[in-house]
Amino acid sequence: MYKAPLNFPTAKSLCRSLFAAVFSGSMLMHFGVQPAAAQVMEFCQLSPKAVKEKQQLRLSALKGNKDAQSRYQRLVKEHSQKLQDCRRRNWPQTQAIWLRLYPCDTQPGVIDQIMDEIVNRGYNQVYLEAFYDGQVLLPAAANPTVWPAVVRIPGKEKVDLLAAGIKKGQERGLKVYAWMFTMNFGYTYSQIPSRKDAIARNGKGQNSIAVVDNRSQVFVDPYNQQAKNDYYQMVQEVMRRRPDGLLFDYVRYPRQAGSDSLATKVADLWVFTPATQEALMRRAKNYQGLELIRRFLSKGYVTAGDISEVDKLYPQEDEPMWEGRNPPVAQKSLLTPNQRQPILQSELWLLTVAHAMQGIIDFVALASYPASQNNIPAGVVFFPDGNQTVGKGYDSRLQPWDRFPNSLEWHPMSYATCGNASCIMEQVQRVLSMAQPGTKIIPALAGKWGEPITGRPPLEVQMAALRQFSPQINAVSHFAYSWQHPEHDGDRKFCRNQ
Repeated sequence: MYKAPLNFPTAKSLCRSLFAAVFSGSMLMHFGVQPAAAQVMEFCQLSPKAVKEKQQLRLSALKGNKDAQSRYQRLVKEHSQKLQDCRRRNWPQTQAIWLRLYPCDTQPGVIDQIMDEIVNRGYNQVYLEAFYDGQVLLPAAANPTVWPAVVRIPGKEKVDLLAAGIKKGQERGLKVYAWMFTMNFGYTYSQIPSRKDAIARNGKGQNSIAVVDNRSQVFVDPYNQQAKNDYYQMVQEVMRRRPDGLLFDYVRYPRQAGSDSLATKVADLWVFTPATQEALMRRAKNYQGLELIRRFLSKGYVTAGDISEVDKLYPQEDEPMWEGRNPPVAQKSLLTPNQRQPILQSELWLLTVAHAMQGIIDFVALASYPASQNNIPAGVVFFPDGNQTVGKGYDSRLQPWDRFPNSLEWHPMSYATCGNASCIMEQVQRVLSMAQPGTKIIPALAGKWGEPITGRPPLEVQMAALRQFSPQINAVSHFAYSWQHPEHDGDRKFCRNQ
C-alpha cells in the first residue's frame, strides 16, 4: 500500500478577518435575509400542506390501507423528483444532514417517517452513523466485527438498520453516506484483552479514558496492525450495504482541557505504544539516528553527553540521520556537542510530532481505500482549529487536516459560537486558505431552522452568511437531525409512543 512521505509540521497562525461587521444580524437583514422562519419555503423545503398529506397517507398505509399505500408511494416519488429539481436550480446543490438511528427505529414505519422528514426539510443527502461509541450498525446475527451491534433486542437479531436506512433514503432520491468514528474505537474495544496494545498511550502512562470526560471515547494507536485490521473489516461490512459514500469522523487524537490542550513535550504525545515506537525507530537512517531517537523517547530530551556518546558508539557515521533530516555537511565538524544539542533536540521533537500526525494520515488512507475501490466518495470530518500551533506546541488533537489529500471531501465542523455568523465564517476561511486547488469543501454547520441554539444563530442566518462569503462552496451539511427534532429524537431514543 502507498506510504505517504513524512511531512514536518510548520507553525501556522490563525488568520482573523473582520467578519463581525459584515455578517452581523443587521447586515444580513440589509442583504434581504430574514432570520425568522417566514421564508420556510426557501432551501427547497416542502409546504406544510404537502407534509401533512404525506404523513396522513403514511400512517394510513401503516395500518394496512392498500389504497393509501399506493398513493403514499406515488407521493414519495413525486417529492423526490421535486427535491432533485429544486436542488439543481438552487444554492446549495447539496444540503446534507447528520443522522443517528437507535434500536427503537426497528419499529415499522419509523425510518420511513425520518427519511420523509429529511426530504420535507429540503435535504438531498444523509450522513447515517454506522459506527459510534464502540457499536456498529450491523445486525447482531451478521456482525463479524469485534464491536457489539447497536441493536441488541431479543428477536431483532436479523434487523439490519444500516441497510434499511440506506435503502429508504435512496428510495427518496437521497444520497446516503455511512458516517463512522475513526480513531475513536469506543470503550467496548478497550475491554478486549487481546487489544490492550492497540490502545493509544501517552508518556504519562495514560490512555484516553484518563484524559477525556466521556468514557465512551477510547482512541487507538494508528500504527497498530490489529487495530487497522479490525477497522478495515468493519468498513468492508459497511460497504456491503452499498452506501453512496463514506465519512470518517474522529480522525485525530483525544481533545484535552486546560494546559493539557497543548502538546509541548514528548510525554504529551500518543506515541508510547509498541507499534508506534517501532514505526518511529524505522524512520532512523543510521545507527546514530536510531540511538538518539531511542534516548529522546525514553527521557523526553537528549543531552550534549548523549550526542558525544552516540558519536563514539558509531564513529564511522558523520551525522545522526532519520527520515526528513538533511543537515549541512560540515555541521558536526564545526559545532561542539553543546552547540548541536538544541538543534538535534528540536529536530527530534518535530520528527516525533510529524510521526504521530502521519499515523492519522496513513490510517485514513487505509480506511478510505474501499471507497476508492468502489468509485464512491469518501470524506474526512475535522475541526478547523485542530491543527493549530502555539509557539513550539501543538493542539493536543494533532489533527493534520491540511495534509489530507484533495481526493477526499473535506468536512470542516464550523461550530464556533459567538452569537452571530462571523466566527463560523472565520473557520471556513481558515480551511479555504489552506486547501489545495480542487478540494471539495463541505462545511458542517450546527444549528436549527428558525431559532438560535447553543450560542449559534438560526441556520437561515448561517446559510446566508456562507453564501455571501463563499459562493464557490456549493455543498453544506447541518448537524444534526436530533437538534432539529429533539422531541422525535427523544421518543425514538427511549422507545416512547411505540
